[in-house]
Amino acid sequence: MQGFRLPSTILNLSQPRRFPSVRDGGLQDRVADETTISSAVDEEVKLPKLASLVIVIISNVLLQITFFIIVSSSNDYARHLGGSSTFSGLVIGIPTAVSGVTLLPLMRLDQGGYKRPIHVACASMVVGNILYGLAYRANWLYLILLGRMVCGCGFTFWMYNKRYCSDPRIVGLRRRTTLAGWLVLGQGVGFSSGPFFGGLLFKVGFNNSIFNGYTSPAWVMAACWVIFWIAVGIWFEDVPRAPQKPVALRSMPAPSARETDKDDKREATPSVRVAESEDAPAVSRARAAPIHKMTPQQWGVSATMCWFAMTTFFILGAWESNIPVFTSSRDPANPFHFSPFAAGNLIALGGACTIPFLLLNLGFARRVQDRHTLALGTSLGTAGLLIAMAVLRTHTVSYGTLWLCWFLVALGFNVASTVTLSLLSKQLPGEWNGRISLFIQWSNYTGRVTGAVWGGSGVKVGMLTFVGVQLAYVGIGTVMFTTLWRHLKAKTG
Repeated sequence: MQGFRLPSTILNLSQPRRFPSVRDGGLQDRVADETTISSAVDEEVKLPKLASLVIVIISNVLLQITFFIIVSSSNDYARHLGGSSTFSGLVIGIPTAVSGVTLLPLMRLDQGGYKRPIHVACASMVVGNILYGLAYRANWLYLILLGRMVCGCGFTFWMYNKRYCSDPRIVGLRRRTTLAGWLVLGQGVGFSSGPFFGGLLFKVGFNNSIFNGYTSPAWVMAACWVIFWIAVGIWFEDVPRAPQKPVALRSMPAPSARETDKDDKREATPSVRVAESEDAPAVSRARAAPIHKMTPQQWGVSATMCWFAMTTFFILGAWESNIPVFTSSRDPANPFHFSPFAAGNLIALGGACTIPFLLLNLGFARRVQDRHTLALGTSLGTAGLLIAMAVLRTHTVSYGTLWLCWFLVALGFNVASTVTLSLLSKQLPGEWNGRISLFIQWSNYTGRVTGAVWGGSGVKVGMLTFVGVQLAYVGIGTVMFTTLWRHLKAKTG
């Protein structure tokens, strides 16, 4: 762990990472909580402690692998236990539905930090994977569903990953898209390596009722989470919590698109955080902290980012769960008749080829506006969907064309997913980071669960309909972001 180094040219780790303190006569030191934003340049590029940041990034990779490692074999596993392809899609997607429900009570217990949620995630993943692995021995179909539902409690940490990388207490304004790029890179690693290792374990087999081709992915991931849990206990440090006595803060409205453009050319002006003295009346302090009122444009931008957060994961999840079903089906357009191992290799190959481009995205995040990244990613993904529609309609599907479609879809919509939270966090007040993280994650969950079920049903409803619905989602999003193009401008980095 000590030997791991993130590229300093990307993260500027040389910048000081500290919380500022402001003194003014009788005023108290300013509290470094979620509402603290400084105008100093070093505050715009600050980063959390490296060991804790690495833990968060690795947790995202493990979550992605856990989500996707069963994709290759879940269809066969469900059929062996008496289920259907649609049920296997439900098994893949159900954890995100559970996560969406679990998030609210967990946020009431997290005390504004990350240590409790990460321990909940580790415990849930260990127990959930064990239950999934025991379903074969018990010969009970619904035990694999129950195991994935328990894992769903652990997938809540996806929201905390995003919140951590946009938390104004530890991450500067000009580092949020860069850290979001690291999360998306981990996403790419997870959705490419997960199906590959799942297919490989299925092929290796091991012929016994406990550890075999169906159950081995779950047992391996349970062991990985135990090891990671130990690492969390040793190296992870939570963010500092504010004292119990509140200090009222006054905030200015979020900058407009024109003001943001000026900020790119000169040092940002203070967003006014004035602490009130202890002996000030409670009524005065309440009046000194007006509620931020969102403009119609900000509502529109928020709706657009939530729509794309849902759309990107709906399409990615649909393709991940559909490829094993389609390539093993008797559909006239299917020339493959793949095993789970071969289907996993195809998913992994397309995902692995996106990794170099996702690495490039890390470097461009500091220089390219979020709205341009969104437009580029959407265009690439849409190109993959249009090619898929064409080859399905003309019955010219081949390994090469299917790989190309999947590669463009995976690359485009992964790139587009980079900016959904980071853009909002730059336009809305810092104290709203928790709630906007929640809404973006709910959108992601909605996309994941509906996409996985839709992918499992793709052959049944017809592959042209399967792709056509995805194009409709993208079309709605395109209308939204082109209408609000001027208002999507935000600081780079």
